[in-house]
Formats: sequence, structure tokens, C-alpha cells
Amino acid sequence: MSVADTHAALPDVRGTYREGADLSRTTWFGTGGRADVLFRPADEDDLVHFMATRPAGLAVTVLGVGSNVLVRDRGIAGVTIRLGRGFTSIAVEGHEVHAGAAALDGHVARQAAAAGIAGLEFLAGVPGTIGGAIAMNAGAYGREIADVLVRVRAVAPDGTAHDLDAEVLGHGYRHCELAGEWVFTSCVLRGEAGVKPAIEERIREIQDCRALTQPTKERTGGSTFRNPPPPQARAWELIDRAGCRGLRRGGAMVSEKHCNFLVNTGGASATDLETLAEDVRRRVWNSQGICLEWEIRCLGRHPGGAR
Repeated sequence: MSVADTHAALPDVRGTYREGADLSRTTWFGTGGRADVLFRPADEDDLVHFMATRPAGLAVTVLGVGSNVLVRDRGIAGVTIRLGRGFTSIAVEGHEVHAGAAALDGHVARQAAAAGIAGLEFLAGVPGTIGGAIAMNAGAYGREIADVLVRVRAVAPDGTAHDLDAEVLGHGYRHCELAGEWVFTSCVLRGEAGVKPAIEERIREIQDCRALTQPTKERTGGSTFRNPPPPQARAWELIDRAGCRGLRRGGAMVSEKHCNFLVNTGGASATDLETLAEDVRRRVWNSQGICLEWEIRCLGRHPGGAR
């Protein structure tokens, strides 16, 4: 089905459709192809209507702010859903924070701090949105979203909306069983009573640590690979031992500052970045017998594959 045919078959919505949207403008890497159709729902009801009435077999991909993804150069088939302003609310009730899936993790951490809620400071060290954090059980500095998640609101592939307790999501290390065509729209996070100045100081410490140890000023996509289970070394140590620090492919480079980050030094294609990452995986395997698993999500058509 052509892009025009796909668009013509889509249900009427209150949000917006956009054909051929350039996703390189969205991803933190600054690379990638186009979405056949980009859908920005007006609110949850609009999303529910779309999911329930979309054409059978239509491919659907959910994209946040593009912080931990690599969109391939040939783009994403079908419809790419990106949640916007209708999903960015943040509200505090007692020691709980109610957050829309498109709310930025750092904003949630700061709102919690302003309300004297401790336990969510780690979100200041997690790039991206709350929805993305739920979908990959994102974490940093000793905590992960599953540690503070109470329940989520989500739209199923058949277009039905559900309130789900956190326990049913199947969270593991950088993994969520329900991630995929389920679209998380909001959640409830639980913290604890804290002292506002101490909470704010912890957020500053996290932000300072990120700036010191990670290439936060460059075009990157967060941690490339998951850390292997103990007693194996961390991913960055394995990569460094394999001699990959500073390794390049076109405009893509393994960060000199943190080996588990890839950097677009200027003009890198998504293929450059993916090929470089696979070279790193191969070198780590050949030198140490450990298979690194992707943490960044690679989305879209494979180079040279069928449309």
C-alpha cells in the first residue's frame, strides 16, 4: 500500500496526520528517514478512536521525543504515533505524581521536588518521556521506573483503554512485556515525604554527574547497550576493553567520554550509527565472548529491505 493509499484509508481524527514527516528532526541523533504517516492524537479519546477503527494489519509504531531510538534511513512504514500536548499533564496528590506519557522525565522529577516528594530524583538522569520510560523500564543512579510505578493507563491494540496495576506490565531490566502496540497514555508514580532542599540538591548532583560522565552536549541517543548481568563488567567497560573508544564509521563515533554512547559528529546516517554499533558488538564478542544487547530501539525499514 502506498503512503497516499495508507493515508486515504485512515479514520477521521481530531488530531493531525502528516505524510512523509522527517523524523531526523525529532530524534536526538539528528538522523533517520521519514514516517509514512505521523499521527499526533488530540487526546486519549482520539487515540482510542484511531486504534479501534484503523485498517486491519496497519503497522503502528509509537515514538516519544526520540531520545533512545535510532530511526533507520529508509523511514518507518505505516503510522507512527507521537503523543503531544494532550498527554503532558503533571499533577501531585499526596505522595503520588500523576503524569501524562508525553511529560518529560526531568519535568516530573522537578515537579515532585517542588512538592517535597522524594524518591523520583533519578528521573532527572533519564532522557525522554514518561511513556518511553515505562516502555523500557528506564532507570538511572540505582533506581528504575518499576520501583516507583503504581499503575498506568494504556490503550490496547484493539482500541480499548485500560487501567493496569504496575505488576501486570512484566517489567524487567530495560524491558516491559506490554511495550509494542500498547500505547501508554498516563501513569501514577509514588514517592515519599522528603525535604525540598535535599531533594533539589540530589537532582543537581545527578545532573552534574551526567554532564561530567556522558556526552550530553553532543548528538547522541543515550546508552547504546544494556549492561550484561553480574558478574560481567558493565557495557562501557567491555567496549573499552575491546578497543572501541573513539571508533568511527562515517560521521558516527563511539564517544571518547563514555564508551556506551554513540555520537553523531556531523553528517552521520542512521546506517553509519547502526553499523558502528554492530561492529562494537562483534568486537566485544570476539575479544571477550559476551554478546551485548541493544538498549536503544532501532525502528524502521532495514537498509536494502522491502518497502
